[in-house]
Amino acid sequence: MHDMFEIIWISTIAGLATTLGSLLVLLFGKPQERVLASLLAGSGGVMLAVVSVDLLPSAWKIGPPLQVGVGFALGLLFMFLADQRLNTSSNTLPLSRRQRLKRTGLLIAAGIALHDIPEGMAIAVSQETAPSLGFLIAIAIALHNLPEGMATAAPLKMAKIRRWKILLLNIGIALFTPLGALLGLFALESVQNSLAFFLSFAAGAMTFLVFAELIPLSRERHPHYALLGGTVGFILFTLISLLLPA
Repeated sequence: MHDMFEIIWISTIAGLATTLGSLLVLLFGKPQERVLASLLAGSGGVMLAVVSVDLLPSAWKIGPPLQVGVGFALGLLFMFLADQRLNTSSNTLPLSRRQRLKRTGLLIAAGIALHDIPEGMAIAVSQETAPSLGFLIAIAIALHNLPEGMATAAPLKMAKIRRWKILLLNIGIALFTPLGALLGLFALESVQNSLAFFLSFAAGAMTFLVFAELIPLSRERHPHYALLGGTVGFILFTLISLLLPA
């Protein structure tokens, strides 16, 4: 097993991108919509590159096809159920605009924290396959967390929540990524010959995140910028993953 400290370190850096995104909003305000669209789609392109070029081929090489297929399907199902759970918790309307803004920010924060757990697991299990693969996924997740941190901070700032509370909330969210990495390491140690399953599980979770959230969100207002960002992200990280040694 690779150095646990290294896995926790890179997963913490990836998680802290959420805090950085919120800090940018607190200091400079919300960025332009086309910038957010490009960032969201770019992170989606990066994740698709990681899934198609690294995660699934590595899982296929290590384990039996049935284990890979089951892991990918369960990864999709896990993220689907997580999203359903979050959506069903948002039925009652607050009484004021400030309360709606606050609730929106907290719901986004809860969703990010929930997604950060399988993302941390993806970093851990990928690092067990190849150090360069874990590093690539950490970068992809960091790029994805940056606009999510902005999305959390913007409505809370508009709701006039104190800045230190918004920053503290996003620091707490960031800790879920290394927590997921620890869970991934524990799962690998507990279940023998499970690396292929967890690689494909991470691939399924990331695929759902891209197609169900990142791409639709990025295309809402600026589809052309989203297409550009997604294409650049996919091509760039495909080239990087192919050039880096395993």
